[in-house]
Amino acid sequence: MSNQDLSKQIIHYVGGESNVVSLVHCATRLRFKLKDQAKANKAVLEKTPGVITVVESAGQFQVVIGNNVDQVYKQIMKETNLEDTEKSGNDKEGSSSTILGKAIDLISGIFSPLLGAFAGAGLLKGLLALFVGLGWMDVATGTYMILNAAADSTFYFLPILLGFTSARKFQANPFVAVAVAGALVYPTMIAAFNDGAQIAFIGIPVTLASYTSSVIPIILAVWIQSYVEKFLRSIIHESVRNILVPMLALVIIVPLTFLVFGPVGNTISQALASSYTWAYNLSPIIAGVIVGAFWQVFVIFGVHWGLVPIMLNNVTTLGYDTMLPMVGAAVLAQAGAGLGVLLKSRNEQTKALAGSSSIAGIFGITEPLIYGITLKFKKPFIYACIAGAVGSAIIGAGGGAGYEFAVPSLLTIPTFIGPGFTATMIGLVVAFVLAALLVLILGFKDEVEASSKAPSDSASVNESAVPAVGSLIEKEVIVSPLEGKIMPLEQLPDEAFASGAMGKGVVIEPLIGRLTSPVNGTVTTVFPTGHAIGIMSDAGVELLIHVGVNTVKLKGQFFDKKVKEGDRVKQGDVLLQFDVEQIRAAGFVTATPIIVTNSASYLDVLKTENAEVKQGDYLLTVVI
Repeated sequence: MSNQDLSKQIIHYVGGESNVVSLVHCATRLRFKLKDQAKANKAVLEKTPGVITVVESAGQFQVVIGNNVDQVYKQIMKETNLEDTEKSGNDKEGSSSTILGKAIDLISGIFSPLLGAFAGAGLLKGLLALFVGLGWMDVATGTYMILNAAADSTFYFLPILLGFTSARKFQANPFVAVAVAGALVYPTMIAAFNDGAQIAFIGIPVTLASYTSSVIPIILAVWIQSYVEKFLRSIIHESVRNILVPMLALVIIVPLTFLVFGPVGNTISQALASSYTWAYNLSPIIAGVIVGAFWQVFVIFGVHWGLVPIMLNNVTTLGYDTMLPMVGAAVLAQAGAGLGVLLKSRNEQTKALAGSSSIAGIFGITEPLIYGITLKFKKPFIYACIAGAVGSAIIGAGGGAGYEFAVPSLLTIPTFIGPGFTATMIGLVVAFVLAALLVLILGFKDEVEASSKAPSDSASVNESAVPAVGSLIEKEVIVSPLEGKIMPLEQLPDEAFASGAMGKGVVIEPLIGRLTSPVNGTVTTVFPTGHAIGIMSDAGVELLIHVGVNTVKLKGQFFDKKVKEGDRVKQGDVLLQFDVEQIRAAGFVTATPIIVTNSASYLDVLKTENAEVKQGDYLLTVVI
């Protein structure tokens, strides 16, 4: 499915553009804040080709895409007006009601846009350290100086980057926020600190500090800036507002930052670093077990963002962080479990997905691996958590640490070079190998075993009408849920269906308003308006039956639902009754697409050659 088609479906199933408060993305997820999450159709969205899974956590509706998330995000922004939602001031409508949820949402909103820059810069810093250690590069050369500047600038000027993302989160002027952050790292102020100078602002002594690579001071400053700007806008006439508000905000916020927010922020940073070091020193092994076993659980629920500022703060405050290599063990354990699934599974689709997602996991991106493989089969995820705990405990016992902030992966191993590096390497290898061995030895319920069952019984179908697809290929027969005339899908006046973006299928122009189940299975979706129903067959075929075009506008008028989500249905059971003539009289097309929404998972979807069908007649064959 193209990014354009996928983006349209995602927006549709989150309740439409009008239901979106804001949208950001991280390495693998689209993170929506919705006005009303009840309007989002999670069940259908999870089954959409191109979507790995959907997670509701910390007040966010998170659509996991995988490595292609950036392109899908850009396509959504291109086709919608959602770029302005973060500035709309309506952020509270979709916010989480819990303090923890609000805190995690705040942290992820500030830090997640910077994840790519952190990953790239951290990796480059690690490689430079390795090259210098091996004697391949001299720190006095221009090559090293330029590359080191490229790698170090992200962290040296971190307050500026955080000023911009914090401004977007707090709905403050981002350029004023960047100017405030720029003042913190202004060369004259840095020189004054290095020289031990004593300065004052209108007679008030200023406590100078180094704010390069700092985190908390700028976030506090921009938070207060957002309130100062709102107050100034409320009292300054609009004719001079665009000039005076930024000027007065700078005059107020920059001195306050040097006098208050900076010293307070540095105190908080030191306290966080000291508290973490104290807890870690109580038992590095127990700390390793906890981080290694539960890190990926934290990732699933999005709460890992609460730990990212601590790790970053430790690196900038202490010069190292002991949690980073432990996280690396948890990441590589998932990759090892994925390798075990690749070697153990007899299902070709599972093997292909396990192979590609394991490679992504080795390079630090675990969501596709977790949702597509390890968590899906359950046992591999548990084995990976166990292996991660063992590997992280070894790292904790050996005093391993990360000396640059980077997303832990195989590529960022050079950032761990320093005291405890040997223990770190042993822990990483143990986590990866142990996870793979546990999967291979203890096994899991492979999809081949589950799919070896015979296709759903369709005794009422005339088997002579079903196309032959080979004696060694499984198939599932779909019967007609309606009586009427057959139309090609591309003739439907609805681009989403006609283009095949929703999946393969056919269209029936109904003669009577009675819709029955085309398979034995479970009702997965019943739209509140009754115009569309989703069913999953017992063999896993996902069907969407959409009565008419744009009939959602009828708001349920002329539709009578006979089932609800979760109901078990047999082939021929009545799902829906509708008034064909009244719908047409209201000006709506009644042509009804019957779509196999997970068509991409199968070899082919074959269609009847008949021009007309009755309920129960052969309609489709899904070649498994």
